[in-house]
Amino acid sequence: MSSKEIIGLKSDLVKAVDDVKLTESLLVKLNKLSNKTALVTAYIGTLEALKAKHAWNPYNKIKYVKVSMQTMQQAINMDKDNMEIRFMRFSIQHYTPSFLGFSKELTLDRREIVKHYQNGSFGVADQTLVKNVAKFMVESNRCTPDEVKILKKFI
Repeated sequence: MSSKEIIGLKSDLVKAVDDVKLTESLLVKLNKLSNKTALVTAYIGTLEALKAKHAWNPYNKIKYVKVSMQTMQQAINMDKDNMEIRFMRFSIQHYTPSFLGFSKELTLDRREIVKHYQNGSFGVADQTLVKNVAKFMVESNRCTPDEVKILKKFI
């Protein structure tokens, strides 16, 4: 996918949070791609999590989150140092009820994300993403006071 297509995809992902049909169509489109990058794989995992959000049947919700977590792990295995991928998994786990047992990597991902801010190493992430991730992390109330200090420098 080109940079322009990725920008469009990010915009569509935000819309898909409240749009079942868009979630489905994006998932079909991305699954058809050959040679998926780690980032595209993570977008697929995010869309799978959105399917869980949109599902009304509790069994299907759990099934979609489980599939999403497997896909996100696959993406992380492909690119362990990608802050955006870590953030996508963090945000999915943040919104998933902890009693379901799908939030095991919250602390690990939080630490990895904060490490990027400590080192000022954001890879291909643009300034908007860097700012939005920092803001979300602070507002999640899952960071230590020291981590919040680091993150607030980027908001």
